[in-house]
Amino acid sequence: MLENKQEYPCQVINMSPGGLAIIAPVRGEIGERVIAYIDHIGRIEGKIARKIEGGFAIALQATVRKRDKLASQLTWLANRHILNLPEDRRHERRTPKNPITKLYLDDGSEHICRVLDLSLSGAALKTDVRPAIGKNITAGKIRARVIRHLEDGLAIEFASIQDMANLDTDL
Repeated sequence: MLENKQEYPCQVINMSPGGLAIIAPVRGEIGERVIAYIDHIGRIEGKIARKIEGGFAIALQATVRKRDKLASQLTWLANRHILNLPEDRRHERRTPKNPITKLYLDDGSEHICRVLDLSLSGAALKTDVRPAIGKNITAGKIRARVIRHLEDGLAIEFASIQDMANLDTDL
């Protein structure tokens, strides 16, 4: 997604913890802010550093912690087939159709949050609230528990595997 809020399909041709090059139907302008959702990686953001044939290169804007996590993800992706490593996720993650949902806590409070990504077994939520790890919550209509705190939110595991057909409406 470019600054004008237009979204375009793209293909990553190379990536490091500091940047990536993509092929896209538009090239954008140098210095323009870009947000991308990359399979197996998730949300990244940065600014166009240079134009390349058929696309552009992005200098990522991320904290040291996020860059370290990205380095680990990229290392795993690069080596999983060579080392015959199993997929470390039970279900494929994807971006929701509607990323805004409500988080309900046991104390009755409701909090608006953003769904960063989701799968049949869980989701990553951007939120300011920090229920304890292991705490039961409800996200939209789905019962879940907090399994990890993220830099800007929570990772949750659903109480049961969800049906793909209803996932977008229930969360």
